[in-house]
Amino acid sequence: MQITLNGEKREVAGGTTVQILLDSLGFTAEATVVERNMDILDRSVYATTLVADGDSIELVRFVGGG
Repeated sequence: MQITLNGEKREVAGGTTVQILLDSLGFTAEATVVERNMDILDRSVYATTLVADGDSIELVRFVGGG
């Protein structure tokens, strides 16, 4: 199925959850905010929220430094 990830079209397998998507990209849930179809998801639902065909997903990572 096809989604839009940070503005770019991307193919993902059926049954992919938000957590699986993050893992495949090397992102950690603790340092990533996920917006799905203009709604910010609570981290507690990443593992149970299925990505659907046509979804628009935006990922924002927190980066520390100093």
